[in-house]
Amino acid sequence: MRALGVLVAALVAAMTVLAGPPASAAALAEVTDFGTNPTGLRMHLYVPDRVQERPPVLLAVHWCTGSGPAMYSGTEFARLADQYGFIVVYPSATRSGSCFDVSSPQALRRDGGSDPVGLMSMVRYTLQRYGGDASRVFVTGVSSGAMMTNVMLANYPDVFAAGAAFAGVPDGCFATTDGSGWNSACANGTVLKTPQQWGDIARSADPGYSGPRPRVQLWHGTADDTLRYPNFGEEIDQWTNVHGLPAAPTSTDQPQQGWTRTRYGDKVEAYSLQGVGHNLMASGMARRAIEFFGLDQGGTTEPPGDGGDGSAACRVAYAVNAWNTGLVASITITNTGSTAVNGWTLGFTLPAGQTITSGWGADYRPTSGAVSATNVSYNAAIPAGGSVGIGLQATHTGNSGAPGGFTLNGAACTAG
Repeated sequence: MRALGVLVAALVAAMTVLAGPPASAAALAEVTDFGTNPTGLRMHLYVPDRVQERPPVLLAVHWCTGSGPAMYSGTEFARLADQYGFIVVYPSATRSGSCFDVSSPQALRRDGGSDPVGLMSMVRYTLQRYGGDASRVFVTGVSSGAMMTNVMLANYPDVFAAGAAFAGVPDGCFATTDGSGWNSACANGTVLKTPQQWGDIARSADPGYSGPRPRVQLWHGTADDTLRYPNFGEEIDQWTNVHGLPAAPTSTDQPQQGWTRTRYGDKVEAYSLQGVGHNLMASGMARRAIEFFGLDQGGTTEPPGDGGDGSAACRVAYAVNAWNTGLVASITITNTGSTAVNGWTLGFTLPAGQTITSGWGADYRPTSGAVSATNVSYNAAIPAGGSVGIGLQATHTGNSGAPGGFTLNGAACTAG
């Protein structure tokens, strides 16, 4: 999948800036003997210091030219695992180009061979070794990993409760019979089928299965020039058909500027990102996947924003010093809860006309509208009763006011 590798350097750099490894004593560890592994995949495992009594398991699959450790350090899933007590499996592809096999006939059927068999061995090993909850197993991935997410949901519908695919294609779209791992027609968005045809392809991966199907969350940028945007609509067609749902959404909204979210009952959720290219993974998206899975429920640590009586457990002070067309904002985040926050994202919406030009103490994305400010390596932990100070410089067109509200890891904070 050589075309997928062209953009990976930028993807790795961007994702590493927005996330970084979690702030905890737990560490990523390689497992070398985890079961049947026909393609020699490598397995890394992240087990938080504290996990739920029967921990859920998340399989997190990397992009072409990536690796399990790169997926660990470049995304927010491990930090969220620290907060909510689930375990993350990070596989690594070992073939040239480090793409996962989503093309061969062996890969596209249950227990047929190739990478999916090794991935399932990793999941089974983790469930058995750590007493995991077999009813709460999930899969997510980026690019090649997103394609594999759809493949795993089709091959093993009885194993996965849900999946989230970031910039992928439908299950079976990349199929080839000549030994090639690259399907240009699919990548270019020219493999178009009816919802019934796509649904039949997914169902054929495990033809004897008639039970419940996994819920699916899909993400795609309209400017994706690697796995082009028509694939997004084909994915929606596939999974709505698999669930017996109409292709028309039951609801549509805009969670933030440039994002259009469509929902199809409670089974399929799709995010279209206006003007965004293939490297779409940004701060806060992993949390939305975790929330879709329901992994933000029942964690072992007190989630920020819950003081135990429904009140906020965070406070944000936002002081503005403005001039002509510029301003500086000093921001203090205080953890008013009874447990430490390990890894945080502060959410707020800048008034119209304000654009961030620089910042410190956090990574700010995007620079206008609904902004997510994510901790950097040295300030990820906020102890109970403690505070961190961050700030930004911005231009404005007349309105130099403060945002109207703030959230910390998705929970509302008090101001002052």
